[in-house]
Amino acid sequence: MIASVNQISLLKPDDWHLHLRDGKILKGVLSHTADVFCRAIIMPNLDPPITTLSQAQEYKKRIIQSIPKGVSFTPLMTAYLTDDMPANVLERGFREGVFHGAKLYPANVTTNSSYGVTDISKVSNLFETMERIGMPLLIHGEVTDFNVDVFDREAVFIERHLEPLLRTFSSLKVVLEHITTIDAIDFVEKSEFDIAATITPHHLHINRNAMFNGGLRSDFYCLPTAKREIHRIALRQAATSGKPCFFLGTDSAPHTRRFKESSCGCAGIFNAPFALESYLKVFEEENALDRFEAFSSINGATFYGLPLNTERITLIRKDISVPQMIDVGLDGDPNDFVKPFHSGETLRWAIEDV
Repeated sequence: MIASVNQISLLKPDDWHLHLRDGKILKGVLSHTADVFCRAIIMPNLDPPITTLSQAQEYKKRIIQSIPKGVSFTPLMTAYLTDDMPANVLERGFREGVFHGAKLYPANVTTNSSYGVTDISKVSNLFETMERIGMPLLIHGEVTDFNVDVFDREAVFIERHLEPLLRTFSSLKVVLEHITTIDAIDFVEKSEFDIAATITPHHLHINRNAMFNGGLRSDFYCLPTAKREIHRIALRQAATSGKPCFFLGTDSAPHTRRFKESSCGCAGIFNAPFALESYLKVFEEENALDRFEAFSSINGATFYGLPLNTERITLIRKDISVPQMIDVGLDGDPNDFVKPFHSGETLRWAIEDV
Protein backbone atom coordinates (compact mmCIF):
# COMPACT_ATOMS: atom_id res chain seq x y z
CA MET A 1 0.00 0.00 0.00
CA ILE A 2 1.14 3.53 -0.82
CA ALA A 3 0.05 6.07 1.80
CA SER A 4 0.58 9.71 2.61
CA VAL A 5 -1.16 12.09 4.98
CA ASN A 6 -3.84 12.90 2.44
CA GLN A 7 -3.93 9.96 0.03
CA ILE A 8 -3.93 6.17 0.13
CA SER A 9 -3.47 3.86 -2.84
CA LEU A 10 -4.04 0.12 -2.50
CA LEU A 11 -4.84 -2.97 -4.53
CA LYS A 12 -8.55 -2.99 -5.30
CA PRO A 13 -10.35 -4.84 -2.51
CA ASP A 14 -12.79 -7.75 -2.54
CA ASP A 15 -15.89 -8.22 -0.39
CA TRP A 16 -15.92 -11.74 1.03
CA HIS A 17 -19.52 -11.59 2.30
CA LEU A 18 -22.27 -9.77 0.40
CA HIS A 19 -26.06 -9.85 0.06
CA LEU A 20 -27.38 -8.51 -3.24
CA ARG A 21 -31.00 -9.76 -3.05
CA ASP A 22 -32.75 -10.28 -6.40
CA GLY A 23 -35.20 -8.62 -8.75
CA LYS A 24 -35.35 -4.83 -9.08
CA ILE A 25 -33.40 -4.12 -5.91
CA LEU A 26 -30.42 -6.10 -7.22
CA LYS A 27 -29.57 -3.48 -9.82
CA GLY A 28 -30.20 -0.68 -7.34
CA VAL A 29 -27.71 -1.94 -4.77
CA LEU A 30 -25.08 -3.66 -6.93
CA SER A 31 -23.37 -0.53 -8.22
CA HIS A 32 -22.40 0.47 -4.68
CA THR A 33 -20.24 -2.66 -4.49
CA ALA A 34 -19.19 -3.09 -8.12
CA ASP A 35 -17.80 0.44 -8.38
CA VAL A 36 -15.34 -0.25 -5.54
CA PHE A 37 -14.71 -3.99 -5.21
CA CYS A 38 -13.31 -6.36 -7.85
CA ARG A 39 -15.00 -9.51 -6.56
CA ALA A 40 -17.53 -10.51 -3.94
CA ILE A 41 -18.71 -13.74 -2.35
CA ILE A 42 -22.45 -13.67 -2.99
CA MET A 43 -24.74 -15.03 -0.29
CA PRO A 44 -27.24 -17.68 -1.47
CA ASN A 45 -30.14 -16.94 0.91
CA LEU A 46 -32.68 -15.90 -1.67
CA ASP A 47 -36.24 -17.17 -1.49
CA PRO A 48 -36.07 -19.89 -2.71
CA PRO A 49 -32.36 -20.32 -1.87
CA ILE A 50 -29.53 -21.22 -4.25
CA THR A 51 -29.24 -24.98 -3.88
CA THR A 52 -28.50 -26.14 -7.45
CA LEU A 53 -25.93 -25.36 -10.14
CA SER A 54 -28.59 -24.01 -12.49
CA GLN A 55 -29.95 -21.64 -9.84
CA ALA A 56 -26.45 -20.33 -9.16
CA GLN A 57 -25.71 -19.90 -12.86
CA GLU A 58 -28.98 -18.07 -13.49
CA TYR A 59 -28.49 -15.80 -10.47
CA LYS A 60 -24.96 -15.03 -11.63
CA LYS A 61 -26.31 -14.05 -15.05
CA ARG A 62 -28.79 -11.67 -13.44
CA ILE A 63 -25.99 -10.11 -11.41
CA ILE A 64 -23.73 -9.69 -14.45
CA GLN A 65 -26.58 -8.12 -16.40
CA SER A 66 -26.98 -5.57 -13.58
CA ILE A 67 -23.32 -4.47 -13.46
CA PRO A 68 -22.98 -0.83 -14.56
CA LYS A 69 -21.48 -0.29 -18.01
CA GLY A 70 -17.71 -0.07 -18.06
CA VAL A 71 -17.34 -1.64 -14.61
CA SER A 72 -15.35 -4.84 -14.06
CA PHE A 73 -16.82 -6.96 -11.26
CA THR A 74 -16.89 -10.71 -10.65
CA PRO A 75 -19.58 -12.34 -8.51
CA LEU A 76 -18.38 -15.49 -6.75
CA MET A 77 -21.37 -17.76 -6.17
CA THR A 78 -22.07 -19.99 -3.18
CA ALA A 79 -24.39 -22.91 -2.41
CA TYR A 80 -26.98 -22.93 0.37
CA LEU A 81 -26.68 -26.09 2.44
CA THR A 82 -29.85 -28.02 3.28
CA ASP A 83 -30.49 -31.26 5.12
CA ASP A 84 -31.09 -33.14 1.88
CA MET A 85 -28.55 -31.56 -0.47
CA PRO A 86 -26.75 -34.21 -2.58
CA ALA A 87 -22.99 -34.15 -2.04
CA ASN A 88 -22.37 -34.56 -5.77
CA VAL A 89 -24.01 -31.16 -6.40
CA LEU A 90 -21.39 -29.49 -4.23
CA GLU A 91 -18.52 -31.44 -5.76
CA ARG A 92 -19.56 -30.82 -9.34
CA GLY A 93 -20.32 -27.15 -8.65
CA PHE A 94 -16.94 -26.58 -7.01
CA ARG A 95 -14.92 -28.48 -9.60
CA GLU A 96 -16.66 -26.62 -12.45
CA GLY A 97 -16.07 -23.23 -10.81
CA VAL A 98 -19.77 -22.53 -10.26
CA PHE A 99 -19.55 -22.60 -6.45
CA HIS A 100 -16.68 -20.93 -4.58
CA GLY A 101 -18.00 -22.07 -1.22
CA ALA A 102 -21.05 -23.43 0.57
CA LYS A 103 -22.98 -21.56 3.25
CA LEU A 104 -24.17 -23.14 6.47
CA TYR A 105 -27.21 -21.39 7.88
CA PRO A 106 -28.62 -23.08 10.96
CA ALA A 107 -32.35 -23.21 10.22
CA ASN A 108 -34.13 -19.94 11.09
CA VAL A 109 -30.97 -18.18 12.25
CA THR A 110 -31.40 -15.09 10.04
CA THR A 111 -33.09 -13.70 6.90
CA ASN A 112 -34.33 -16.42 4.51
CA SER A 113 -32.78 -19.23 6.53
CA SER A 114 -35.87 -21.36 7.07
CA TYR A 115 -34.52 -23.87 4.52
CA GLY A 116 -31.24 -24.16 6.43
CA VAL A 117 -29.67 -27.08 8.24
CA THR A 118 -31.78 -28.35 11.14
CA ASP A 119 -29.06 -30.53 12.66
CA ILE A 120 -25.38 -30.35 11.72
CA SER A 121 -25.04 -34.10 12.15
CA LYS A 122 -27.44 -34.58 9.21
CA VAL A 123 -24.96 -33.07 6.73
CA SER A 124 -21.77 -34.84 7.74
CA ASN A 125 -21.57 -36.28 4.23
CA LEU A 126 -21.41 -32.74 2.83
CA PHE A 127 -18.60 -31.76 5.18
CA GLU A 128 -16.71 -34.93 4.26
CA THR A 129 -16.99 -34.06 0.58
CA MET A 130 -16.00 -30.44 1.11
CA GLU A 131 -12.98 -31.44 3.17
CA ARG A 132 -11.86 -33.88 0.47
CA ILE A 133 -12.11 -31.39 -2.42
CA GLY A 134 -10.92 -28.30 -0.50
CA MET A 135 -14.23 -26.42 -0.78
CA PRO A 136 -14.63 -23.59 1.78
CA LEU A 137 -17.43 -23.86 4.30
CA LEU A 138 -18.89 -20.45 5.17
CA ILE A 139 -20.68 -20.39 8.51
CA HIS A 140 -23.26 -18.16 10.12
CA GLY A 141 -22.07 -19.15 13.57
CA GLU A 142 -25.02 -18.84 15.93
CA VAL A 143 -27.28 -21.31 17.66
CA THR A 144 -31.02 -20.84 17.32
CA ASP A 145 -31.96 -22.26 20.71
CA PHE A 146 -34.53 -19.85 22.16
CA ASN A 147 -33.23 -20.60 25.65
CA VAL A 148 -29.80 -19.18 24.78
CA ASP A 149 -29.48 -15.41 25.21
CA VAL A 150 -29.27 -13.70 21.81
CA PHE A 151 -25.97 -12.08 22.81
CA ASP A 152 -24.43 -15.46 23.70
CA ARG A 153 -25.44 -17.40 20.60
CA GLU A 154 -22.13 -17.00 18.74
CA ALA A 155 -20.04 -18.19 21.69
CA VAL A 156 -22.37 -21.14 22.30
CA PHE A 157 -22.24 -22.14 18.63
CA ILE A 158 -18.45 -22.27 18.75
CA GLU A 159 -18.48 -24.46 21.84
CA ARG A 160 -21.36 -26.76 20.87
CA HIS A 161 -20.89 -27.09 17.14
CA LEU A 162 -17.84 -25.48 15.53
CA GLU A 163 -15.09 -26.98 17.66
CA PRO A 164 -16.54 -30.52 17.49
CA LEU A 165 -17.05 -30.11 13.73
CA LEU A 166 -13.43 -29.18 13.16
CA ARG A 167 -12.16 -31.96 15.38
CA THR A 168 -14.08 -34.41 13.18
CA PHE A 169 -13.17 -32.76 9.86
CA SER A 170 -9.76 -31.37 10.76
CA SER A 171 -8.76 -30.39 7.21
CA LEU A 172 -12.01 -28.58 6.40
CA LYS A 173 -11.48 -25.02 5.18
CA VAL A 174 -13.79 -22.72 7.17
CA VAL A 175 -14.74 -19.04 7.17
CA LEU A 176 -16.55 -17.98 10.33
CA GLU A 177 -18.46 -15.03 8.97
CA HIS A 178 -19.23 -11.64 10.52
CA ILE A 179 -17.68 -12.44 13.90
CA THR A 180 -18.80 -10.30 16.84
CA THR A 181 -17.17 -11.61 20.01
CA ILE A 182 -13.89 -12.06 21.81
CA ASP A 183 -14.76 -15.78 21.87
CA ALA A 184 -14.74 -15.93 18.05
CA ILE A 185 -11.57 -13.87 17.76
CA ASP A 186 -9.72 -16.13 20.19
CA PHE A 187 -10.99 -19.30 18.52
CA VAL A 188 -9.93 -18.20 15.04
CA GLU A 189 -6.52 -16.74 15.81
CA LYS A 190 -5.48 -19.55 18.17
CA SER A 191 -6.95 -22.39 16.14
CA GLU A 192 -4.92 -25.33 14.88
CA PHE A 193 -7.44 -25.68 12.03
CA ASP A 194 -7.74 -24.02 8.62
CA ILE A 195 -10.12 -21.27 9.69
CA ALA A 196 -10.44 -17.55 9.03
CA ALA A 197 -13.06 -14.90 9.79
CA THR A 198 -14.68 -11.92 8.14
CA ILE A 199 -15.37 -8.70 10.04
CA THR A 200 -18.02 -6.16 9.06
CA PRO A 201 -17.64 -2.37 9.22
CA HIS A 202 -20.69 -1.93 11.44
CA HIS A 203 -19.41 -4.27 14.14
CA LEU A 204 -16.27 -2.15 14.29
CA HIS A 205 -18.27 1.04 14.86
CA ILE A 206 -21.28 0.17 17.03
CA ASN A 207 -21.98 -1.79 20.17
CA ARG A 208 -25.36 -3.09 21.27
CA ASN A 209 -26.35 0.25 22.80
CA ALA A 210 -26.86 1.60 19.28
CA MET A 211 -30.06 -0.44 18.95
CA PHE A 212 -31.60 1.27 21.97
CA ASN A 213 -30.30 4.85 21.76
CA GLY A 214 -33.34 7.09 22.23
CA GLY A 215 -35.74 4.28 21.36
CA LEU A 216 -35.75 1.02 19.44
CA ARG A 217 -33.40 1.61 16.49
CA SER A 218 -34.02 -1.12 13.93
CA ASP A 219 -31.44 0.36 11.56
CA PHE A 220 -28.73 -0.98 13.86
CA TYR A 221 -30.32 -4.40 14.19
CA CYS A 222 -28.36 -7.14 12.43
CA LEU A 223 -27.56 -10.79 12.99
CA PRO A 224 -25.34 -11.56 14.69
CA THR A 225 -26.25 -8.57 16.84
CA ALA A 226 -23.67 -6.04 17.93
CA LYS A 227 -22.35 -6.96 21.36
CA ARG A 228 -20.86 -5.19 24.41
CA GLU A 229 -18.22 -2.50 24.02
CA ILE A 230 -15.43 -4.88 25.09
CA HIS A 231 -16.19 -7.02 22.04
CA ARG A 232 -16.23 -4.04 19.68
CA ILE A 233 -12.81 -2.94 20.93
CA ALA A 234 -11.46 -6.48 20.50
CA LEU A 235 -12.83 -6.65 16.95
CA ARG A 236 -11.05 -3.41 16.07
CA GLN A 237 -7.80 -4.84 17.40
CA ALA A 238 -8.29 -8.05 15.42
CA ALA A 239 -9.18 -6.32 12.16
CA THR A 240 -6.21 -3.96 12.37
CA SER A 241 -3.76 -6.56 13.67
CA GLY A 242 -2.46 -7.55 10.24
CA LYS A 243 -3.11 -11.21 11.00
CA PRO A 244 -3.98 -13.10 7.80
CA CYS A 245 -6.89 -14.96 9.41
CA PHE A 246 -9.01 -11.77 9.45
CA PHE A 247 -10.32 -10.05 6.34
CA LEU A 248 -13.00 -7.82 4.91
CA GLY A 249 -16.57 -9.03 4.56
CA THR A 250 -19.21 -6.33 4.72
CA ASP A 251 -22.31 -8.50 5.20
CA SER A 252 -24.07 -5.58 3.52
CA ALA A 253 -27.76 -6.53 3.67
CA PRO A 254 -30.27 -4.04 2.25
CA HIS A 255 -33.84 -3.85 3.49
CA THR A 256 -36.29 -1.18 2.38
CA ARG A 257 -38.03 1.07 4.91
CA ARG A 258 -41.24 -0.93 4.82
CA PHE A 259 -39.34 -3.97 6.12
CA LYS A 260 -37.01 -2.14 8.51
CA GLU A 261 -39.58 0.16 10.11
CA SER A 262 -42.13 -2.43 11.16
CA SER A 263 -43.25 -4.26 14.28
CA CYS A 264 -40.83 -7.03 13.32
CA GLY A 265 -37.98 -5.19 11.62
CA CYS A 266 -35.66 -7.27 9.44
CA ALA A 267 -32.06 -7.90 10.47
CA GLY A 268 -29.40 -6.37 8.25
CA ILE A 269 -27.38 -3.22 7.69
CA PHE A 270 -26.79 -1.72 4.23
CA ASN A 271 -23.17 -0.57 4.43
CA ALA A 272 -22.06 -1.10 0.82
CA PRO A 273 -22.27 2.58 -0.30
CA PHE A 274 -19.48 3.71 2.06
CA ALA A 275 -17.97 0.43 3.23
CA LEU A 276 -14.35 1.11 2.31
CA GLU A 277 -14.47 4.60 3.80
CA SER A 278 -16.02 3.15 6.96
CA TYR A 279 -13.28 0.56 7.38
CA LEU A 280 -10.58 3.14 6.64
CA LYS A 281 -11.88 5.39 9.41
CA VAL A 282 -11.28 2.54 11.89
CA PHE A 283 -7.79 1.77 10.61
CA GLU A 284 -6.83 5.42 10.85
CA GLU A 285 -8.20 5.71 14.39
CA GLU A 286 -6.25 2.61 15.38
CA ASN A 287 -3.02 3.93 13.78
CA ALA A 288 -2.96 0.94 11.43
CA LEU A 289 -3.16 2.42 7.95
CA ASP A 290 -0.15 0.32 6.95
CA ARG A 291 -2.23 -2.84 7.53
CA PHE A 292 -5.34 -1.74 5.65
CA GLU A 293 -4.38 -3.23 2.30
CA ALA A 294 -3.75 -6.67 3.80
CA PHE A 295 -7.17 -6.71 5.48
CA SER A 296 -9.08 -5.39 2.48
CA SER A 297 -7.19 -6.71 -0.54
CA ILE A 298 -4.83 -9.57 0.33
CA ASN A 299 -5.85 -11.83 3.21
CA GLY A 300 -9.20 -12.93 1.78
CA ALA A 301 -7.90 -13.73 -1.69
CA THR A 302 -5.01 -15.67 -0.20
CA PHE A 303 -7.31 -17.73 2.02
CA TYR A 304 -9.62 -18.55 -0.88
CA GLY A 305 -6.63 -19.43 -3.09
CA LEU A 306 -7.40 -16.73 -5.66
CA PRO A 307 -4.95 -14.34 -7.34
CA LEU A 308 -4.60 -10.84 -5.95
CA ASN A 309 -6.21 -8.06 -7.93
CA THR A 310 -3.86 -5.95 -10.04
CA GLU A 311 -6.01 -2.83 -10.32
CA ARG A 312 -5.54 -0.13 -7.73
CA ILE A 313 -7.91 2.24 -5.98
CA THR A 314 -7.10 5.59 -4.38
CA LEU A 315 -8.77 7.27 -1.43
CA ILE A 316 -8.19 10.92 -0.63
CA ARG A 317 -8.73 12.89 2.53
CA LYS A 318 -11.98 14.65 1.79
CA ASP A 319 -15.16 15.13 3.79
CA ILE A 320 -18.06 13.16 2.38
CA SER A 321 -21.64 13.41 3.62
CA VAL A 322 -23.56 10.15 3.85
CA PRO A 323 -27.16 10.64 2.68
CA GLN A 324 -30.09 9.87 4.95
CA MET A 325 -31.63 7.51 2.41
CA ILE A 326 -30.71 5.87 -0.90
CA ASP A 327 -33.16 5.31 -3.73
CA VAL A 328 -32.48 1.80 -5.02
CA GLY A 329 -34.75 2.10 -8.02
CA LEU A 330 -37.98 0.65 -6.69
CA ASP A 331 -40.40 3.10 -8.34
CA GLY A 332 -39.42 6.09 -6.20
CA ASP A 333 -41.65 5.26 -3.23
CA PRO A 334 -39.88 6.47 -0.03
CA ASN A 335 -41.04 3.25 1.68
CA ASP A 336 -38.77 1.45 -0.76
CA PHE A 337 -35.67 3.54 -0.03
CA VAL A 338 -32.82 2.00 1.95
CA LYS A 339 -30.99 3.69 4.81
CA PRO A 340 -27.20 3.36 4.55
CA PHE A 341 -24.87 2.77 7.47
CA HIS A 342 -23.43 6.11 8.73
CA SER A 343 -26.62 7.81 7.50
CA GLY A 344 -26.38 11.57 8.11
CA GLU A 345 -22.72 11.39 9.22
CA THR A 346 -19.61 12.89 7.64
CA LEU A 347 -16.75 10.54 6.78
CA ARG A 348 -13.22 11.87 6.32
CA TRP A 349 -12.04 9.80 3.35
CA ALA A 350 -13.49 9.52 -0.13
CA ILE A 351 -12.73 7.36 -3.14
CA GLU A 352 -10.97 9.43 -5.76
CA ASP A 353 -12.93 10.02 -8.94
CA VAL A 354 -11.19 8.67 -12.03
